[in-house]
Amino acid sequence: MESKRVVHVIDDEETIRKAVGFTLRTAGFAVETYGSGVDFLKIADEAERGSIVLDMHMPDMNGLQVQAALTQMDISMPVVMLTGNGDIALAVQAMKAGAVDFLAKPIERALLLDAIDRAFARIDTAEGRALDEAEACRQVDLLTPRERDVLEGLAQGLPNKTIAYDLGISSRTVEVHRASIMSKLGVRTLAETLRIAFAAGMGRPL
Repeated sequence: MESKRVVHVIDDEETIRKAVGFTLRTAGFAVETYGSGVDFLKIADEAERGSIVLDMHMPDMNGLQVQAALTQMDISMPVVMLTGNGDIALAVQAMKAGAVDFLAKPIERALLLDAIDRAFARIDTAEGRALDEAEACRQVDLLTPRERDVLEGLAQGLPNKTIAYDLGISSRTVEVHRASIMSKLGVRTLAETLRIAFAAGMGRPL
């Protein structure tokens, strides 16, 4: 019988560990839980390869620091980042560091399972990234030039007010463009929007 795929859940809140663990186990995954990034890093070299659900805001080491430590250890496991407050700058940092997705608490079951599926898809196929890039470029081509400008600002980690100032438009107009961008890209969250932008080569240093 094929063994279950493993998801390592790292969060300092026991209620979150239990809730996420229950959701993943009932969806057929094996789950290992850790109360801190430090606890996981102690055994990371020996941990079964899988995907990681990682809380951004933890004492001792935050999610970005754990991500960086895993990179230094040459441990390549796709990460789904969790946060209690959806900060654009943090989302950009996490996804530029390779996170598959960035989900806000409370976590929607469907969004979590979709992110985990994409995490394992990244493991399964080396061609996935190239396919993602081609599809992302096709989707971004659907946007107007001004919408692409706004999307580039988001990919740079800029807040609406700064994007508005840079483009000489109002913050309300930026919000309208953001809504149109998400509609055209067929996404529901900022993380999904950023994932497409990064795959299309946006958000690089100017």
